[in-house]
Amino acid sequence: MGNAAVNSLINWKRIRAELNAHRPELRFCLRSTVAGLVAFAISQVLAIPLHGLWVVLTAVVVTQVSTGGSLRATFDYVVGTVGGAVYAGVIGLLVPHATPLTQGAALALTIAPLALLAAFNPSFRVAPFSAVLVLLISGQLNEGPIESALYRTFEVALGGAVAVAVSLLVFPQRAHGLGLDAAARILDQLARLLPELLAGFTTTLDAEEIRRAQSDIGEAVAAFQAIAAEARRERLVNLVAEPDPSPLARTLLRLRHDLVIIGRAAATPLPDTLGQRLGPLLARLGADSSAFLREIADALLRRSPSPSLEAMETGLSAYVSEITSLRGEGLTRVLSNDEAERVFALGFALEQLHQNFSDLRRLAGEYARRPSPAGGGKRV
Repeated sequence: MGNAAVNSLINWKRIRAELNAHRPELRFCLRSTVAGLVAFAISQVLAIPLHGLWVVLTAVVVTQVSTGGSLRATFDYVVGTVGGAVYAGVIGLLVPHATPLTQGAALALTIAPLALLAAFNPSFRVAPFSAVLVLLISGQLNEGPIESALYRTFEVALGGAVAVAVSLLVFPQRAHGLGLDAAARILDQLARLLPELLAGFTTTLDAEEIRRAQSDIGEAVAAFQAIAAEARRERLVNLVAEPDPSPLARTLLRLRHDLVIIGRAAATPLPDTLGQRLGPLLARLGADSSAFLREIADALLRRSPSPSLEAMETGLSAYVSEITSLRGEGLTRVLSNDEAERVFALGFALEQLHQNFSDLRRLAGEYARRPSPAGGGKRV
């Protein structure tokens, strides 16, 4: 094989790897395009005014990365549009608006209440936008306010139906699958950070780097909670029942809190008398815990049986035994209040970590009993 062929093969592998890494985004691009074109075609067949503007816009706007996201966006958009259109139709019928001055007054009466409603309920965020269009466009199309509201409601409902149908039929991307990928990435982040934090009880940590890592994990957990909310909506339309992702979201959040506690306790190293005896045990515990988190991530993605927690439990038992020995020798009595509080916080966080690891094993076992859905659950 010549150099040109080898280079072509290498380039092709790089392109494939890049495409696989952005598979959800590419599927979303395709679904949005298909949704817009299908909505436009239907609009032409039905001779909807303005070339089906509202149908096409709705289909494109509410199409999301996952099926669950499309369902949520469609519901919110339809609710907001219907509310805004109906309210604007009533205002247009009751309030004369033939002159610019009266149009301004009608707009004020239309926008203010709907904007206040949107501030309290995000589902009505598009209501003011919808109402303005109904109020100002109806005259241009020779429609009455009520007729315009009914037309806009029909068009938005049609666009939403197209978006949901395309999300279900064209390379469907389930939020459950995206959630498993996101959960695995969070577990990998936790696996990298935990040994570093435990090392902080014997060596000085880079506070800025730890703060940045903790912040990244917090953002990832928040993003996973949003995906979990979309996944719950998917359970209404999935042919294969999936476990509720809410417990996994809560467990990941608790794990993040455990690492925050450990990170604060590890702000400065312990005295050498404790560090020399606890350091090797914490290093072993960190390595075993990190390996467990990575194994759980693989188990979630592959829907395979949960890994054993024995190594982590053995390390935790050794640490607890050593703390008991230190207390028996009176070495903990000479600690300052701050040092004693940090040792106590570490012990508490490790116990909580063990409990949350047990919850992870149970949750991974629930996913292992379910067949893998289309469009997710693969590490990229």
